[in-house]
This record gives sequence, structure tokens and C-alpha cells, in this order.
Amino acid sequence: MKKHLLTLFCSALAFSFSAVMNAQTAGTFTFSFTEASHSSTYNGNAQHVLAVWIQSSTGTFVKTKLRYWGGGTNDHLPTWKANSASNVTDATTGATLSSWTTKTIVWDGKNVNGTANGTLVADGSYKVTIQSTWDHGTAGTVTTSFTFTKGPNIDHQTPANTTNFTNIKLDWVPTSTTGIDNISASSDINLYPNPTSGIFNVDYKMATSIKVMNTLGVVVHEEKVEQGNTGTKSIDLSNFANGLYLVNVLNGEESSNFKVILNK
Repeated sequence: MKKHLLTLFCSALAFSFSAVMNAQTAGTFTFSFTEASHSSTYNGNAQHVLAVWIQSSTGTFVKTKLRYWGGGTNDHLPTWKANSASNVTDATTGATLSSWTTKTIVWDGKNVNGTANGTLVADGSYKVTIQSTWDHGTAGTVTTSFTFTKGPNIDHQTPANTTNFTNIKLDWVPTSTTGIDNISASSDINLYPNPTSGIFNVDYKMATSIKVMNTLGVVVHEEKVEQGNTGTKSIDLSNFANGLYLVNVLNGEESSNFKVILNK
């Protein structure tokens, strides 16, 4: 029977993480940076063009968020132009910039469908890319990308300053965790807090063991519980990587499975 339960548990785990891999978590991505100043050979000391857009990890265009150019400078954002086919749906646009300032973009996790805002893209790794050009030569342009993860976990980053950009901040914040449902759960068992920054508690009325597995099916925590007693167990995942874990609470031959998010 225990072997059968373990098989069911592993099958549920595989189904759970397959669903997670195909999830489309709603949320908001915020990206801000300050442009470093350069001596420009356009029509003034600060004249430059700028584009910021979202790509998949493999470079597929998702959505433009900023595009500033004008007049004869529209050939000076070649990487953005080739990647986006000049699509500016849902983007902030304007003429050639005349000062070096701080810029912020907000992405809703959606792609574009021609001139219409599209649908939520699949969870996974994405890039936010900047292209800035302030001179006619190849030394007067820069293209920089930063990678982040769209999914059920918060992704907060403050990358080191570069020669061209400072005060860089990336924040992906999911709208909620309501889409992360339990696979099969007993009303006599409660897990909290969830998401957890490391330690979470398992309240139970009847239990014989508690097991925690990662996305690869590896058991990262397991302990026996004295059967017949109502209680609470605290489990510490602080030494493990952020992500989704599956918690199995066994009571004799009855098994309940829960999902918990670790976000340190």
C-alpha cells in the first residue's frame, strides 16, 4: 500500500510540475535604470535615441515598452527594429531624447497581437533589453539585456552598475498565489505561511509522517510523526533554492499533498 501511495504521490508531483511549467502567472514586471551621459554628435550634447523591450530567453520578441527616436535617427536602433519589426503596441514613444535621465517601464506579462495587447505569456525566463545610440559610429551605441523569471515567485534584482546604465532595478511580482492549488488536501491539515521565506508550519489532527520534495522529486525533508496526536511541525527550507515544493502528509494509508512556495 505504501508503495502504491508513493507511486500516486510521484504521479501527482509530475502532473503538478507539468502544470506549473505551462502556467501563465499574472503579475507586474517593473524595470528602472538611469542613463549615463555621453557626448553626442547628434543635434546637441544629450541627443540620443532609446528603446526598451521584452524578449524571451531565446530572443523572441514579446513587447516594446519604450521607443524614442525621430527624424533621421530612425535607423539608429537596429537591434530593436530587427527584433520587434518596429511594433510599438502598448509602448511609450516619443522623439529623440535631449537629456540623460531615469527611465521606468512596467510590463503586464502579456505579448502583442499586431496593434492589440495580447495574452499572458508562459512562465519562464525572459530578458528586458535596452538599446541606446548617441553617435553615428559603432562606439556610440550599446545594447544590454537583463534576465529575470516570470512565474509564481517574486524576482527582485539590483544588478551592478554598468558603464552606460546605473541604479538598475528589476521586479517581477505575481498578482497572487491563488493559481497554485493543492493536489489533494485534507481539511484537517493546514500549511502556513505560504509562500514562506524559509520556515513553514504544518498543523495536523492525525499524521504518521511528513515529506517534502523538490521539483526533481528529490526528498529534501522527511520525518515521522507520533500517530494519534494533534500537533504542529515546523519545517525549515532555508538552505534550499527558491521555488515550488510538494508536501506529503501521511496518516496511515491516507495521503494528502500540498504545494508550498519558497521565496527567501
